[in-house]
Amino acid sequence: MATKTYQVQGMTCGHCVSAVSSELGAVAGVTDVQVDLASGQVTVTSDAPLETETVRAAVDEAGFELVGA
Repeated sequence: MATKTYQVQGMTCGHCVSAVSSELGAVAGVTDVQVDLASGQVTVTSDAPLETETVRAAVDEAGFELVGA
C-alpha cells in the first residue's frame, strides 16, 4: 500500500470534491481517495506508488489543477 497527499487548486464545493474523488478513484490501483475541501489536500491510497503524471491527468480531467507535486 502507498499513501500520498497532493495539493489540488480550484475546488470550491461538494461537487468539486465528488469530481476529483471520482476521477482519482477510477485510476488503476487506487483503493481510497480522501479530499479535504478547506485545505485543498487530496490523499490517495493505492496498491503501489502512482506516477505524478497519472494523478495530474486525473485531476485535470476533473477540471482542476495539481500544484506543488
